[in-house]
Amino acid sequence: MWNKKTESSQMYLKEAYGVPYFVFRNLEDTRLVCHGFSTRMGGVSKDHLSQLNFGFARGDDPANVRENFRRIAKAVGFDPKSLVLSQQTHTTNVRLVTEEDRGRGYTKPVGYTDVDGLITNVPGLVLSTFYADCVPLFFVDPVHRAVGLSHSGWKGTVNRMGAVTLERMKEAFGTKPEDVRAAIGPSICQDCYEVSEDVALAFKKEFPENADERLVYRKENGRYQLNLWRANEIILTEAGVRSEHLAVTNVCTCCNPKLLFSHRASSGKRGNLGAFLGLK
Repeated sequence: MWNKKTESSQMYLKEAYGVPYFVFRNLEDTRLVCHGFSTRMGGVSKDHLSQLNFGFARGDDPANVRENFRRIAKAVGFDPKSLVLSQQTHTTNVRLVTEEDRGRGYTKPVGYTDVDGLITNVPGLVLSTFYADCVPLFFVDPVHRAVGLSHSGWKGTVNRMGAVTLERMKEAFGTKPEDVRAAIGPSICQDCYEVSEDVALAFKKEFPENADERLVYRKENGRYQLNLWRANEIILTEAGVRSEHLAVTNVCTCCNPKLLFSHRASSGKRGNLGAFLGLK
Protein backbone atom coordinates (compact mmCIF):
# COMPACT_ATOMS: atom_id res chain seq x y z
CA MET A 1 0.00 0.00 0.00
CA TRP A 2 1.17 3.55 -0.65
CA ASN A 3 0.99 6.72 1.43
CA LYS A 4 -1.69 9.14 0.21
CA LYS A 5 -1.88 12.83 1.12
CA THR A 6 -5.68 12.88 0.89
CA GLU A 7 -8.47 10.46 0.14
CA SER A 8 -9.40 10.71 -3.53
CA SER A 9 -10.93 8.50 -6.20
CA GLN A 10 -9.52 10.53 -9.12
CA MET A 11 -6.51 8.25 -9.52
CA TYR A 12 -5.99 4.58 -8.75
CA LEU A 13 -3.34 1.87 -8.97
CA LYS A 14 -3.92 -0.74 -11.64
CA GLU A 15 -1.90 -3.88 -12.39
CA ALA A 16 -1.51 -5.98 -15.53
CA TYR A 17 1.04 -8.71 -16.30
CA GLY A 18 2.79 -8.06 -12.97
CA VAL A 19 3.30 -4.34 -13.68
CA PRO A 20 1.45 -1.85 -11.42
CA TYR A 21 0.80 1.67 -12.71
CA PHE A 22 -1.42 4.64 -11.93
CA VAL A 23 -4.33 5.75 -14.11
CA PHE A 24 -6.74 8.69 -13.94
CA ARG A 25 -10.48 8.08 -14.08
CA ASN A 26 -11.26 11.26 -16.04
CA LEU A 27 -8.83 10.24 -18.80
CA GLU A 28 -10.13 6.68 -18.83
CA ASP A 29 -13.69 7.96 -19.10
CA THR A 30 -12.96 9.54 -22.50
CA ARG A 31 -12.38 6.01 -23.89
CA LEU A 32 -10.07 7.64 -26.43
CA VAL A 33 -6.67 7.00 -24.87
CA CYS A 34 -4.34 4.52 -23.29
CA HIS A 35 -2.35 6.06 -20.47
CA GLY A 36 -0.45 5.35 -17.30
CA PHE A 37 2.14 6.55 -14.81
CA SER A 38 4.63 3.89 -13.78
CA THR A 39 5.78 2.79 -10.37
CA ARG A 40 9.24 1.36 -9.79
CA MET A 41 7.82 -2.18 -9.58
CA GLY A 42 7.57 -4.90 -12.21
CA GLY A 43 10.80 -4.40 -14.15
CA VAL A 44 14.22 -6.00 -14.48
CA SER A 45 16.68 -3.26 -13.44
CA LYS A 46 18.90 -3.85 -10.42
CA ASP A 47 20.10 -2.18 -7.21
CA HIS A 48 19.11 1.50 -6.82
CA LEU A 49 17.52 1.38 -10.29
CA SER A 50 15.29 -1.49 -9.21
CA GLN A 51 13.05 -2.39 -10.86
CA LEU A 52 11.22 -0.44 -13.57
CA ASN A 53 13.73 2.20 -14.66
CA PHE A 54 13.09 4.09 -17.91
CA GLY A 55 16.29 6.14 -17.91
CA PHE A 56 18.92 5.17 -20.49
CA ALA A 57 21.24 7.78 -18.94
CA ARG A 58 21.02 6.53 -15.34
CA GLY A 59 23.81 3.94 -15.69
CA ASP A 60 21.47 1.04 -16.42
CA ASP A 61 22.07 -1.73 -18.95
CA PRO A 62 20.22 -0.52 -22.09
CA ALA A 63 18.82 -4.02 -22.52
CA ASN A 64 17.16 -3.72 -19.11
CA VAL A 65 15.64 -0.35 -19.99
CA ARG A 66 14.30 -1.68 -23.28
CA GLU A 67 12.76 -4.67 -21.49
CA ASN A 68 11.17 -2.30 -18.98
CA PHE A 69 9.58 -0.34 -21.83
CA ARG A 70 8.34 -3.59 -23.32
CA ARG A 71 6.75 -4.57 -20.00
CA ILE A 72 4.95 -1.26 -19.40
CA ALA A 73 3.74 -1.30 -23.00
CA LYS A 74 2.21 -4.75 -22.54
CA ALA A 75 0.60 -3.68 -19.26
CA VAL A 76 -0.87 -0.40 -20.51
CA GLY A 77 -1.75 -1.84 -23.92
CA PHE A 78 0.38 -0.33 -26.68
CA ASP A 79 3.17 -1.28 -29.08
CA PRO A 80 6.55 -0.14 -27.69
CA LYS A 81 7.68 0.56 -31.27
CA SER A 82 5.13 3.39 -31.31
CA LEU A 83 6.78 5.26 -28.43
CA VAL A 84 8.01 8.82 -28.84
CA LEU A 85 10.29 9.93 -25.99
CA SER A 86 10.99 13.41 -24.69
CA GLN A 87 14.47 14.87 -24.21
CA GLN A 88 13.98 16.92 -21.05
CA THR A 89 16.05 19.88 -19.88
CA HIS A 90 13.49 21.83 -17.81
CA THR A 91 12.34 24.01 -20.70
CA THR A 92 8.83 24.90 -21.85
CA ASN A 93 9.52 23.60 -25.36
CA VAL A 94 6.68 21.50 -26.76
CA ARG A 95 7.12 19.32 -29.85
CA LEU A 96 4.37 18.49 -32.32
CA VAL A 97 4.72 14.74 -32.82
CA THR A 98 3.92 13.27 -36.26
CA GLU A 99 4.06 9.84 -37.82
CA GLU A 100 7.72 10.48 -38.73
CA ASP A 101 8.53 10.53 -35.00
CA ARG A 102 7.28 7.00 -34.32
CA GLY A 103 9.89 5.12 -32.32
CA ARG A 104 12.09 8.10 -31.43
CA GLY A 105 14.15 7.21 -28.38
CA TYR A 106 13.21 3.53 -28.56
CA THR A 107 13.69 2.09 -32.06
CA LYS A 108 15.79 5.02 -33.33
CA PRO A 109 17.66 8.03 -31.90
CA VAL A 110 15.58 10.83 -30.41
CA GLY A 111 17.04 13.31 -32.90
CA TYR A 112 16.11 16.46 -30.96
CA THR A 113 17.06 18.18 -27.72
CA ASP A 114 15.39 20.41 -25.13
CA VAL A 115 11.88 18.97 -25.45
CA ASP A 116 9.86 18.79 -22.23
CA GLY A 117 6.43 18.51 -23.80
CA LEU A 118 4.90 16.41 -26.58
CA ILE A 119 1.56 16.78 -28.41
CA THR A 120 -0.05 14.72 -31.17
CA ASN A 121 -3.29 13.85 -32.91
CA VAL A 122 -1.91 10.68 -34.56
CA PRO A 123 -3.66 7.53 -33.29
CA GLY A 124 -1.29 4.81 -32.14
CA LEU A 125 1.62 7.06 -31.24
CA VAL A 126 2.42 6.96 -27.51
CA LEU A 127 4.01 10.00 -25.90
CA SER A 128 6.40 9.42 -23.02
CA THR A 129 8.01 11.75 -20.48
CA PHE A 130 10.09 10.95 -17.39
CA TYR A 131 10.14 11.79 -13.69
CA ALA A 132 11.56 11.40 -10.21
CA ASP A 133 9.74 14.21 -8.31
CA CYS A 134 8.81 16.67 -11.10
CA VAL A 135 5.20 17.02 -12.21
CA PRO A 136 3.67 15.06 -15.11
CA LEU A 137 0.85 16.87 -16.91
CA PHE A 138 -1.63 14.89 -19.02
CA PHE A 139 -3.99 16.50 -21.57
CA VAL A 140 -6.77 14.89 -23.61
CA ASP A 141 -8.88 16.88 -26.08
CA PRO A 142 -11.89 14.65 -26.79
CA VAL A 143 -13.37 17.10 -29.32
CA HIS A 144 -10.39 17.37 -31.68
CA ARG A 145 -8.99 13.98 -30.65
CA ALA A 146 -5.57 15.16 -29.59
CA VAL A 147 -3.31 14.58 -26.58
CA GLY A 148 -0.44 16.26 -24.80
CA LEU A 149 2.05 15.17 -22.15
CA SER A 150 4.45 17.55 -20.40
CA HIS A 151 7.20 17.49 -17.78
CA SER A 152 7.03 20.39 -15.32
CA GLY A 153 9.59 20.81 -12.55
CA TRP A 154 9.82 24.07 -10.64
CA LYS A 155 11.34 25.87 -13.63
CA GLY A 156 8.67 24.57 -15.98
CA THR A 157 5.96 25.37 -13.48
CA VAL A 158 7.00 28.96 -12.76
CA ASN A 159 7.10 29.43 -16.54
CA ARG A 160 3.61 27.89 -16.87
CA MET A 161 4.42 24.78 -18.87
CA GLY A 162 0.81 23.60 -18.60
CA ALA A 163 -0.52 26.77 -20.21
CA VAL A 164 2.17 26.62 -22.90
CA THR A 165 1.16 23.04 -23.74
CA LEU A 166 -2.50 24.03 -24.06
CA GLU A 167 -1.57 26.94 -26.31
CA ARG A 168 0.47 24.63 -28.56
CA MET A 169 -2.48 22.25 -28.76
CA LYS A 170 -4.73 25.17 -29.70
CA GLU A 171 -2.32 26.23 -32.46
CA ALA A 172 -1.91 22.70 -33.82
CA PHE A 173 -5.37 21.20 -33.40
CA GLY A 174 -7.81 23.97 -32.49
CA THR A 175 -8.02 22.71 -28.91
CA LYS A 176 -10.19 24.70 -26.50
CA PRO A 177 -9.04 24.44 -22.86
CA GLU A 178 -12.62 24.14 -21.62
CA ASP A 179 -12.95 20.86 -23.53
CA VAL A 180 -9.73 19.35 -22.22
CA ARG A 181 -9.55 16.57 -19.64
CA ALA A 182 -6.32 17.10 -17.71
CA ALA A 183 -4.42 15.44 -14.88
CA ILE A 184 -1.57 16.39 -12.58
CA GLY A 185 0.37 13.20 -11.88
CA PRO A 186 2.38 11.78 -8.95
CA SER A 187 5.21 14.09 -7.95
CA ILE A 188 6.74 15.68 -4.87
CA CYS A 189 4.29 17.18 -2.34
CA GLN A 190 4.57 20.46 -0.48
CA ASP A 191 5.54 18.77 2.80
CA CYS A 192 8.60 17.24 1.10
CA TYR A 193 9.60 20.02 -1.28
CA GLU A 194 11.92 22.46 0.48
CA VAL A 195 13.24 25.26 -1.75
CA SER A 196 15.51 28.28 -1.41
CA GLU A 197 14.30 31.85 -1.07
CA ASP A 198 14.98 32.75 -4.71
CA VAL A 199 12.70 29.95 -5.92
CA ALA A 200 9.99 30.89 -3.43
CA LEU A 201 10.12 34.55 -4.47
CA ALA A 202 9.90 33.59 -8.14
CA PHE A 203 6.62 31.79 -7.41
CA LYS A 204 5.25 34.62 -5.30
CA LYS A 205 6.00 37.01 -8.17
CA GLU A 206 4.39 34.76 -10.80
CA PHE A 207 1.32 33.95 -8.67
CA PRO A 208 0.74 37.14 -6.63
CA GLU A 209 -2.96 36.52 -6.11
CA ASN A 210 -2.32 33.01 -4.78
CA ALA A 211 0.86 33.55 -2.76
CA ASP A 212 -0.56 32.14 0.47
CA GLU A 213 0.57 29.18 2.58
CA ARG A 214 -1.20 26.73 0.27
CA LEU A 215 1.33 27.67 -2.42
CA VAL A 216 4.51 28.51 -0.47
CA TYR A 217 5.41 29.25 3.15
CA ARG A 218 8.56 30.19 5.04
CA LYS A 219 9.96 28.05 7.84
CA GLU A 220 12.02 29.05 10.88
CA ASN A 221 15.22 27.92 9.15
CA GLY A 222 14.68 30.49 6.40
CA ARG A 223 13.82 27.87 3.78
CA TYR A 224 10.45 27.48 2.10
CA GLN A 225 7.99 24.69 1.30
CA LEU A 226 6.59 24.86 -2.24
CA ASN A 227 3.39 23.25 -3.53
CA LEU A 228 3.86 22.30 -7.19
CA TRP A 229 0.47 20.56 -7.27
CA ARG A 230 -1.27 23.78 -6.25
CA ALA A 231 0.78 25.88 -8.69
CA ASN A 232 -0.06 23.63 -11.63
CA GLU A 233 -3.73 23.53 -10.64
CA ILE A 234 -3.76 27.35 -10.70
CA ILE A 235 -1.99 27.40 -14.08
CA LEU A 236 -4.40 24.98 -15.73
CA THR A 237 -7.59 26.52 -14.36
CA GLU A 238 -6.41 30.04 -15.24
CA ALA A 239 -5.66 28.74 -18.75
CA GLY A 240 -9.28 27.63 -19.06
CA VAL A 241 -9.40 23.99 -17.94
CA ARG A 242 -12.60 23.42 -16.01
CA SER A 243 -12.09 22.29 -12.43
CA GLU A 244 -14.47 19.38 -12.96
CA HIS A 245 -12.26 18.23 -15.86
CA LEU A 246 -9.04 18.36 -13.82
CA ALA A 247 -7.69 15.52 -11.68
CA VAL A 248 -4.95 16.25 -9.15
CA THR A 249 -2.74 13.54 -7.68
CA ASN A 250 -2.77 12.69 -4.00
CA VAL A 251 0.42 10.59 -4.18
CA CYS A 252 3.87 12.03 -3.45
CA THR A 253 6.97 10.45 -4.99
CA CYS A 254 9.14 11.43 -2.02
CA CYS A 255 6.69 10.01 0.54
CA ASN A 256 6.69 6.66 -1.29
CA PRO A 257 10.34 5.77 -2.03
CA LYS A 258 9.66 2.02 -2.13
CA LEU A 259 6.91 2.44 -4.73
CA LEU A 260 8.20 5.43 -6.73
CA PHE A 261 11.57 6.88 -7.67
CA SER A 262 12.34 10.17 -5.90
CA HIS A 263 15.39 12.33 -6.50
CA ARG A 264 15.01 13.95 -3.10
CA ALA A 265 14.42 10.78 -1.13
CA SER A 266 17.37 8.99 -2.76
CA SER A 267 19.77 11.97 -2.91
CA GLY A 268 19.88 11.49 -6.67
CA LYS A 269 20.60 7.76 -6.65
CA ARG A 270 17.53 6.57 -8.56
CA GLY A 271 15.92 5.55 -11.83
CA ASN A 272 13.27 7.29 -13.92
CA LEU A 273 9.52 6.86 -13.72
CA GLY A 274 7.55 7.14 -16.96
CA ALA A 275 4.30 8.80 -18.02
CA PHE A 276 2.61 7.39 -21.11
CA LEU A 277 -0.28 8.75 -23.17
CA GLY A 278 -1.57 7.92 -26.63
CA LEU A 279 -4.72 8.00 -28.72
CA LYS A 280 -6.19 4.57 -29.34
